[in-house]
Amino acid sequence: MKKTGLLFLLFLLLLCGCGRKGENAEQQNGYQIYYINKDGTKIVGRDYEMQAQDSEGQMRELIAALQEDTGAVDVKRTIPADVTVTEYELSGEQLSIGFDGNYLHMDAMTEVLCRAAVVRTVTQLKDISCVSFYVDGAPLTDKNGNVVGVMTNDSFVENPGEQINSIQEATITLYFANMAGDGLVRETQKVHYSSNISMEKLVVERLLEGPLEEGEQSAIPQGTKLVSVSTVDGVCYVNFDEGFLNQNYEIKEPVVIYSIVDSLSELSYVSKVQIAVNGDTKGKYRDDYAFDTLYDRNLDYLTGEKEEETETE
Repeated sequence: MKKTGLLFLLFLLLLCGCGRKGENAEQQNGYQIYYINKDGTKIVGRDYEMQAQDSEGQMRELIAALQEDTGAVDVKRTIPADVTVTEYELSGEQLSIGFDGNYLHMDAMTEVLCRAAVVRTVTQLKDISCVSFYVDGAPLTDKNGNVVGVMTNDSFVENPGEQINSIQEATITLYFANMAGDGLVRETQKVHYSSNISMEKLVVERLLEGPLEEGEQSAIPQGTKLVSVSTVDGVCYVNFDEGFLNQNYEIKEPVVIYSIVDSLSELSYVSKVQIAVNGDTKGKYRDDYAFDTLYDRNLDYLTGEKEEETETE
């Protein structure tokens, strides 16, 4: 690594230490390579038979596998073809991986998924407890310029559910537009749902269906369809079809955005929300709300309250 990152690297080593490894590290004979699914919404593991016997060889082998095309139709390579791993170094139990500048060309969701897949793959090795990323020799930073820092297997929380198909009950809080279209109204719903659906998908689908109470309306343009929704590293990525661009100017621009953001932010594991249209984060919604921005919860537009829960099947 470049000398400019040396002091930071030493600091990260102190933080990393010999921390507890994730469940993947318990594997003795088998490993998995984590890839990005074809829809680009989550990571999935595929069994991998390790060839190398020594620790350094195993590390090289896993990093090489992360850069290879899968040949499968349901997953795609973890590290994009135009991104180069320039160097990597193991110091203590921390693996530092360097990438060229093309790493920064990934869209936000792909970047986080790539990061999660790399970390979960290499921390299966008993000698690696944590990972740090560098781009052109400098520590990787997020969109706000904050250093991402040391990552462990536990740094990435997967979507809940999607394994056992049973009916569950939950209470969710949604934000709809008032009838004037200039503010948000909070509505609490008690819902019954199949456990194979993620909570964020449930929230967005309820927003699309509209409110159950009078005096409210859906803020999302009519006819909009949800393409995908997934949460990675605290960021919920919502992908709508082109129907989202069918503007309803009777509802103010921030009301549309924060109906979605505030509703999803009610989930404990969602801290920020990004909206895309058919996977594209270029451009803006109307005039002021860029699609490549990560939005925080904002209750400034809340104008009314609903005290009673509404139950729905």
